[in-house]
Amino acid sequence: MAESPLLEEQRENWGSRAAFVLAAIGSAVGLGNLWGFPYKLYAYGGGAFLIPYILAMLIIGIPVLILEFSLGHMTQRAAPDAFRRSGRRKQLVGWWGILLGFVIITYYPVILAWCLSFLGRAIEGIIYYNGELPWAKTVDGAKQSFLFDYANMWTGKEGVAGWTLGSLSPEIVFCLAGIWMLLFLCIVKGVNVVSKVVLWTVPLPWLMLVILMVRGLTLPGATQGLAYYMNPDWSQLAQPTTWRFAFGQVFFSMSLAFGVMITYASFLHRKSDINNNAAIIGLGDLGTSFIAGIAIFATVGAMSLAANVPVTKVLPSEDNTTVSMSFIAFPYALAQLPHSAWFALVFFVALLTLGIDSAFSITETVLASIVDKTGWNRTTTLWGLTFVGLTCGLVYTSRGGLVWLEEIDGFVNGPWGIALLGMVECVVLGWMFRIKRLRDHANERSDWKLGVWWDWNLRLLVPVVLSALFAWSLYDTITAYDGYLVTHGGQAIWPVIIGLILAGLAPILAVLLSITRFRPREEEAKITLFDAKPDEATDTTQTRLAFYATLVALVLVAGLGTATIASKLKHNDVVHGVLNPIGKPLKDIANDVKAAAWDRAVEGGLAWGVPEWLMSAGFTVAAALAVLGVIAGVKATLKADTSEKKPHWTGQLAGAFGTLAFGGAGGLLLAFLTMQGAVTKQEVEHTSELNVWAYVIMGVMLAILLLGLGWCFHRAMTAARSDAVEEQTAEL
Repeated sequence: MAESPLLEEQRENWGSRAAFVLAAIGSAVGLGNLWGFPYKLYAYGGGAFLIPYILAMLIIGIPVLILEFSLGHMTQRAAPDAFRRSGRRKQLVGWWGILLGFVIITYYPVILAWCLSFLGRAIEGIIYYNGELPWAKTVDGAKQSFLFDYANMWTGKEGVAGWTLGSLSPEIVFCLAGIWMLLFLCIVKGVNVVSKVVLWTVPLPWLMLVILMVRGLTLPGATQGLAYYMNPDWSQLAQPTTWRFAFGQVFFSMSLAFGVMITYASFLHRKSDINNNAAIIGLGDLGTSFIAGIAIFATVGAMSLAANVPVTKVLPSEDNTTVSMSFIAFPYALAQLPHSAWFALVFFVALLTLGIDSAFSITETVLASIVDKTGWNRTTTLWGLTFVGLTCGLVYTSRGGLVWLEEIDGFVNGPWGIALLGMVECVVLGWMFRIKRLRDHANERSDWKLGVWWDWNLRLLVPVVLSALFAWSLYDTITAYDGYLVTHGGQAIWPVIIGLILAGLAPILAVLLSITRFRPREEEAKITLFDAKPDEATDTTQTRLAFYATLVALVLVAGLGTATIASKLKHNDVVHGVLNPIGKPLKDIANDVKAAAWDRAVEGGLAWGVPEWLMSAGFTVAAALAVLGVIAGVKATLKADTSEKKPHWTGQLAGAFGTLAFGGAGGLLLAFLTMQGAVTKQEVEHTSELNVWAYVIMGVMLAILLLGLGWCFHRAMTAARSDAVEEQTAEL
């Protein structure tokens, strides 16, 4: 295939392949690797959790990463422009991810500010407290210290809601300003400077994690903590929830759909590898998470022995892991150790350097997208972005800031945010674009080749899995509260409302940004569409009927999903907390008869107690219609590939809507069965000693990492030697 003319455009490049790989790993590996993966592994089957996690990495993680690398490298543009060059109407998908990324950089630096502040307190302990930590050495004391002394949260005695903003914390504000200045310095000179920064900020946390792991493994009680972490509970593999969290963790952990990887790949040299780099980054992310878990749970085991309490008493609750693991449980664990301030210094350096790479990767992505769109000066735009990000971040430094951070993060990384966007991205590029172009582009430059299985994996399997995750996560999110948007007393829960507004505004603003022109019309007209084709296949009766069938399937899934959620609300006895505040304006307008009818509807009709057999039948019908649409879409795509024409839009949408409807029906059916008790989560029975399966799993895991990375590096070296021989031959 001839070189794409897009690659002839001048654009900054990474200094080396190692710099790109380290930068991408730095973006993928973040704070979530240190608390999200270890806690999910502990809570959902121990070592058994690694089986669905590794499958998820192979099915979703690495294939979708290759997809984003290929798109960014082929177009040599940040996410919005990259999607636009694949089709003018697709630009909104790129802007959607960028807008979610912007929301992240309003609160992610606040977490880094906490890390910086705790790092300062560790240094204070080294200097003034003979190497001991100046914070509480009891679980309750550590919680009190962080939540109420440090974050200055409302205690509940003030008579105000927990999300009321209140005063700012000077210490956190000062550290937040320092983090933003650090981000500015990392980004201001472009990827040439970033490539030098990551040579230190990515290996350093690995070194810190190794130190933490070695130190933790040598402490008394370490085995007890590792037993909680690694002993497998095979029964959890029969629970759909385990698979849901495994697949979801891979998608979120690798920074997919935010546009980060597309933007980073746009700075790659034209001959740079794509497939092998993606595999190295995926394995690097997996290895970092696994080693972090060993370091954390070995230390927590030592802490539990020192405090003479079970491991479960010092681990955070499942619904508050973002804060609890790193800023309550682990500081408490550190305080139990000899020379604890030195150990804390290593831990918070690791935490800070892990997070800073993810922060400036997202910031750089937002910046590059704005500059590509508008042509504005890079430095001036970065100053403006820094000011806006710092100003918005002040919300999270207030007394109610922690509540706001948890809720907004839940929307961005929840079903309304990254899960929905990832699903849309795979559908748009899988069904409405000649994805073979991206596979050919990647294979021409890579150390090993992809097969046609990659195309169909992204068209069929990945959208089905992500739509199922979206539907089930949406169900869990809405039904997790005793009142989703308002309390039982009718008080608005503003963080949830604002989060929902932000999630809804993101696609709307993405559309506006995609149709707004900042450059001259003549310059806009020069943009090359690399998916242009001369003809479109003609419509057929089969594709039209399949398209209508998938529309019916989507309507069925939406209706049954609403019924499932309403049934769960009735089951939880919280229907009044959700529906009554919504219906109150209607009751004020309606007469007494209609008001009484509304009351009856709330008690029975809207909280639909639909029989299980009817729900199951409805989901089955929706799935069957969806399958018909997928079959028609597959046939239309294969026929179009043979005739070198675009599939007709009815065939494309039949396949796209069919995969979404099938996945949505499956996810909601599992959620409904879980609610009815057909699928239940069993408690893990822990022992204080590692069993033989734990040792086997650790051995297999290390073998996968070592052999996988070894194979990737071997292919890279073989390709490099082959290129060198070709260059010498050409010179002769």
